[in-house]
Amino acid sequence: MYPEISERTYANAFPVPPLADGVGGTILVLDDSAAQRGMLCALLKRWGMEPWSSGDPAEALDLARDARVGMVICDWMMPGMTGPEFCRRLRASGREGYAYVILLTSKSAEDALAEGLAAGADDFLSKPLHPSELRARLNAGARIVAMQRALVDKNHQLGRALSEIQTLYDAIDVDLEEARRLQLSFLPDTSRSLPGVDLSLWLESSGHVGGDMVGWFEASRGMIGVHSIDVSGHGVASAMIGARVAGMLSGRAPEQNIALSGLGGGVFRALPPDFVATRLNALMLEELTGDRYLTLVLGMLDVMTGQFSFVQAGHPHPILIRADGSVQTLGKGGLPIGLVRDATYQVDRERLMPGDRLIFYTDGLTECSAPDGTMLGEAGLIELSRKHRRATGAEFLECLKSDLRAFATAPGFEDDASALVLDYHGPPT
Repeated sequence: MYPEISERTYANAFPVPPLADGVGGTILVLDDSAAQRGMLCALLKRWGMEPWSSGDPAEALDLARDARVGMVICDWMMPGMTGPEFCRRLRASGREGYAYVILLTSKSAEDALAEGLAAGADDFLSKPLHPSELRARLNAGARIVAMQRALVDKNHQLGRALSEIQTLYDAIDVDLEEARRLQLSFLPDTSRSLPGVDLSLWLESSGHVGGDMVGWFEASRGMIGVHSIDVSGHGVASAMIGARVAGMLSGRAPEQNIALSGLGGGVFRALPPDFVATRLNALMLEELTGDRYLTLVLGMLDVMTGQFSFVQAGHPHPILIRADGSVQTLGKGGLPIGLVRDATYQVDRERLMPGDRLIFYTDGLTECSAPDGTMLGEAGLIELSRKHRRATGAEFLECLKSDLRAFATAPGFEDDASALVLDYHGPPT
């Protein structure tokens, strides 16, 4: 038992220096002895802290849930609840912030201390208390509580920042979805039948938007222009460049199509593909910055004769599937657009026969990877093209997409993917 003396007498009896600067705060004293609570509270007040006291463990649990309580001094032996049990319930209460708990005990056995630590206590003080030791333990505990509260504040700040970032990302997602719809608006009908020709198109970006574009336009009566574009890189910048070039080759505004020359009266004629590639290369070198460039296949088909003239600028070789099932690749390569100033381009020609199929595609197809890292490659794409050669153009593209996804065992593609299928039926009758 402790002597019944006043709080003032107890505090004055121990002239201990106050706690370190910035260590003040609210501390809960839990002890069933009113005299012990009084003496401890007197010391804590003298040291610049705000003590709350209770002799009832259940009441103290409610008080300890208050986030202002940074430390708890708790007696080990109390009616109805031991100090370790109080610690367990406090730790399980889900209070915000950490409460540093010091158990007061006359026990010194290692198993008793282990029990306290397992229950969630942070430190121990033996009775009778020595104010200098109590001050040192409180200083240590207050520093831990201060660091923990600073961490909680930082977490709250981080949470607010992440919430703001998420709001920005949501807005960006809305913009990107709008950009995707705008990009698709440059794509002509995905399936179109013209006299002597069927055209089927497929465009799929690895993200919201991508740098691939495919399209066609009527160059003049009986002359069809087709193009396949792949801009280096991914994302919005590549998509904007792809859309810009697709706009230059659009059939919706023939007067702005750089592959056409106006003859007056709404009549146009097709320009040679090598001339168009050279012109486009000069324009892109003026507009593009950094390491952006694009690859291109641009071709003109004379429907009446089957003569197909095209230029290949760094793009994958078009695949020609003859009516008899034989397969060949077309083109001799060439430099990409927007990479080398004064680059020259060569026109290649091929005669199509009724029943022939031309396939234009980007490297997202040939570089499609299996789980083991193996790429489909040109040979794999040719094999798939031969496998589905009897399907219509639209059916062919659906089968091709299905086979590519099965090969990659993934729902999407690592790179942008696009293809254009031209089925030639011969001169219209």
